[in-house]
Amino acid sequence: MHFTINIHECKSGGNSFSTNRSQLFIDLSSPSSFGRTEVIDNTLNPDFVRKFILDYFFEERQNLRFDLRLEKPLGGIPGKKCGTIIVKAEELNNCRESVMMQFCGNKLDKKDFFGKSDPFLVFYRSNEDGTFTICHKTEVVKNTLNPVWQAFKIPVRALCNGDYDRTIKIEVYDWDRDGSHDFIGEFSTSYRELSRGQSQFNVYEVVNPKKKGKKKKYLNSGTVTLLSFLVDTEPTSLHYMSPYQLNAYAMALKAVGEIIQDYDSDKMFPALGFGAKLPPDGRVSHEFALNGNPQNPYCAGIDGVMEAYYQSLKSVQLYGPTNFSPVINHVARYAASVKDGSQYFVLLIITDGVISDMAQTKESIVNVRILVLSLIFTAMVELDGDEVRISSRGRYAERDIVQFVPFRDYIDRTGNHILSMARLAKDVLAEIPDQFLSYMRTRGIKPSPAPPPYTPPGQPLQTQI
Repeated sequence: MHFTINIHECKSGGNSFSTNRSQLFIDLSSPSSFGRTEVIDNTLNPDFVRKFILDYFFEERQNLRFDLRLEKPLGGIPGKKCGTIIVKAEELNNCRESVMMQFCGNKLDKKDFFGKSDPFLVFYRSNEDGTFTICHKTEVVKNTLNPVWQAFKIPVRALCNGDYDRTIKIEVYDWDRDGSHDFIGEFSTSYRELSRGQSQFNVYEVVNPKKKGKKKKYLNSGTVTLLSFLVDTEPTSLHYMSPYQLNAYAMALKAVGEIIQDYDSDKMFPALGFGAKLPPDGRVSHEFALNGNPQNPYCAGIDGVMEAYYQSLKSVQLYGPTNFSPVINHVARYAASVKDGSQYFVLLIITDGVISDMAQTKESIVNVRILVLSLIFTAMVELDGDEVRISSRGRYAERDIVQFVPFRDYIDRTGNHILSMARLAKDVLAEIPDQFLSYMRTRGIKPSPAPPPYTPPGQPLQTQI
């Protein structure tokens, strides 16, 4: 969720107007605040640039607390209006691009009596209701009518919310120390126009509407030119392979796999992927071998699984929808052939939590006789049978065979992934012993007799008398 925050009419309570400094703090009911805006001097109506992007979870109640604090305390005088906070929320477009831009000015109006001007730019994004929200301010370039501002990077969704034709308004000001910045003029453009880069199309006349209304011969208050425009796509997929650290999928796979692999005698694991287009024909599959060999999808140890995972990312194209039931049914076919308890199957599903075939998935879980262990990144609590046993078309699973663990609860914001992944693995695997014993008891399967003690070659067997 993207919040645009403005504060209006913050009365000083008798304090000097010129010493007011406004700053906003946002607390998410945690020991520390989520973030804070920049400080704006000398105004009772601050328009903050910094926006806050918060993760929105449909399934959770998220309480937000907004605190306004001034460096000089506001007097709580009864009957006096001490200000209004306006919080606007707009659904963010799923746009993951950022753009690097640089501008320069030419022959801007002179505003300072003892100098030229100290110009800076203010960028506004138009909103769905026709209003404008500030999204960026450049630095101030001192004492010049021909400024060259530093290049800056801004997310495209902050600039236009991914709508390339949405109006972008840019105002030009002359900076004053007391905060009463002088308006030089303004112009409008769009992301689509800016994307043309440096050209005659991106030289804009800076117009002051008041001057234009008063002076018939008024042309403009100077020009602003786009010098460069470079688009950069931000890596946002949970599968993104960074050269510096494991991605979320790899961290979860390694944390759980390194523990559970020691309970497999040959350490050969079939690894399957789902939700991708496969080469060479681009067919969509929800049941493909990560190592590229459908006849032999086995990988040697958890390291082999991770290597197959990395290689598959280079060859397949991630694609929806996301269906779970084919993978569950695939493993169930193997489990169905083993009924004497000599083998026990554990299926680890690592996903972003979006299920397109929920009904079929529930049906598969009710039908199977294996342990289905799900590790997910968002809500899928309805598949975890801790409280209510999974059902499908009136039939219930004979036992709780699903463990739900939300990955986001284990992300360590300080970067200590070793401890956080250790906790993750512990909680993911916590229910396996009881689920295993439950399976064996319901089928009357007892442990096999212990094998005789190991005797080194050449040593006589010792007999107890």
